[in-house]
Amino acid sequence: MIPLRDTNPIRRLPIVTLALIGLSVAAFGVELAVAGGPDGEAALDQLFRQWGAVPSRITAALHGSGDPIPAAAGVLGSLFLHAGWTHLLGNMLFLWIFGNNIEDRLGRLPFLAFYLAAGAIAALAQVWIDPTSGVPLVGASGAIAATLGAYIVLYPRARITTLVFLGIFVQLVRVPALIILGLWFALQLLNGVASLGGAAAQGGVAFFAHIGGFVAGALVGVIVRSLGRPQPVGHGRA
Repeated sequence: MIPLRDTNPIRRLPIVTLALIGLSVAAFGVELAVAGGPDGEAALDQLFRQWGAVPSRITAALHGSGDPIPAAAGVLGSLFLHAGWTHLLGNMLFLWIFGNNIEDRLGRLPFLAFYLAAGAIAALAQVWIDPTSGVPLVGASGAIAATLGAYIVLYPRARITTLVFLGIFVQLVRVPALIILGLWFALQLLNGVASLGGAAAQGGVAFFAHIGGFVAGALVGVIVRSLGRPQPVGHGRA
């Protein structure tokens, strides 16, 4: 199942969501330029190690035996780096579909703070599982997972237009957010538990970053819902 759009209206232009997408696309352009340079993949790997979230470096910083500045810079930088076109496009699609409503609900600056903080929490969740790994974590998946967690709490009945593959047949159906995002989270849990028998980031996927981000976002959603924070006033926009 591939979500394409939701039917949940927004009241103003999601400037922060668009800016985050723009920054991620720009960062990917830098990656392509680096990979196309004279040092190729070696230079790209060095870029990921410098600006990605490296668990062993973060662990050392948390224990006081490493420099916290590169560790923090790596956590922040990792939110805008991606490992390939599929990784980038998939993340940006999810961010656009679900991020605009969360930005609309929280407000622009609170949403930016939520996104960055959730990305850090997601990275720390993966570090907790695999603290000595030297493989850099890259991608906005953890922060986007938090956005999904907030969405499923705040808009569980919102309809998501989804592309469903049934063998050789393809169909568009409208699925409640509770179902499609619930299935997504269940898949992360299953894969995360399965990965504990080997590498914690099997296939290059940091499942526990997804899990940690989703749970953090859901908790924020519960708090916002309990406070009854109203929708921001703005111009009607679907």
